[in-house]
Amino acid sequence: MQSGGVASRNADPSNGAPHLDSVSLAIIEQLQEDGRRPYAAIGKAVGLSEAAVRQRVQKLLDQGVMQIVAVTDPLTVGFRRQAMVGVHVEGDVEAVAEAVGAMDEAEYVVMTAGSFDLIVEIVCEDDDHMLEVINRRIRAVPGVRSTESFVYLKLKKQTYMWGTR
Repeated sequence: MQSGGVASRNADPSNGAPHLDSVSLAIIEQLQEDGRRPYAAIGKAVGLSEAAVRQRVQKLLDQGVMQIVAVTDPLTVGFRRQAMVGVHVEGDVEAVAEAVGAMDEAEYVVMTAGSFDLIVEIVCEDDDHMLEVINRRIRAVPGVRSTESFVYLKLKKQTYMWGTR
C-alpha cells in the first residue's frame, strides 16, 4: 500500500468493500466520536500530518466508505412521526427497495431475510403525512403486497458509535 493510501486497490473479496488499513480505521473512529474534530487533532491521534489526514478523509468520502453529516433529532426540526415499516414484496425485491429508497421520507431501506422482505424507516411531519407516505406512496409501488407499521412512541437510543472492525 502507498503511504498516503486509504485502502488497497483490491476490494475485500467477501463483500466488495475496500480493504481499510489500521490508520484509516482509526481516522473513522476519531470522526465517529466528533465529526467536527480538526484534522490536526486527528493527525496527532493517529500519527499523520494534517495534510495526510485531509487526503485520507477525502478518499474515504470519495469511496463511499463514510459520510460526514449533521444528525438531528427529528422532533426538534419539525418531524413529529417516525416509524419502521415492514414490507412484503411480490417479485423483484431490489426494484421495490430502489423505488422506496427514492422517497425523501425513507431514512434507510434494508432488504431482509425473515418475516419481511424490506424494513424501511420513515420520518414524517405528522400522522397525515405518515398516512400519505404509507398508504399512497409505499403501498402504491408495484410489487408491494402489504405493509406493517411500527410507529415510534419514544426514541430511547440512537447512536452511530459502533466503531470499526
